[in-house]
Amino acid sequence: MIVASHKASLDEVRRLEDLYRLLEKEMTALHAMWPLADGLPEPVTSALADAITDDDTELFVGTIDGYPAGFLMAELTGLLPQAGGEMVGSIRLVFVEPEAREVGVAEAMRDMAMDSFRARGITRFDAHVLPGHRLVKNFFEAGGFAARSIIMHHRDE
Repeated sequence: MIVASHKASLDEVRRLEDLYRLLEKEMTALHAMWPLADGLPEPVTSALADAITDDDTELFVGTIDGYPAGFLMAELTGLLPQAGGEMVGSIRLVFVEPEAREVGVAEAMRDMAMDSFRARGITRFDAHVLPGHRLVKNFFEAGGFAARSIIMHHRDE
């Protein structure tokens, strides 16, 4: 079995949308707010194509024996002005099909994203994780990440 990662291409947008919809279903089951605040804007096909062509966004496809089993989207975000222009590589979305988990697909994508940002001088990284998503939290903690912020939410009914 060969696990690999590569930068996404526009030819892969349809498959990326399929993977995104699986992620959306999984995240919505954890928190109904996810598709409204943390997912991609509709139409997703356009959002994915924009991410592929945007210089400040990295979109990777994780594969097993050439089969696209997951994706990771990361973007550069700026810190406050007092940080002197320092940027953060922020992993916004990561998904691997359930049958393809725990074999290194997500690690390959995470490491490639971080290496890509490091090549641009980025030394700080964030990862977005939903509360209660213990597997993803553990995945990022195993990669050296630690929580620095939790967003609390309330909605009047």
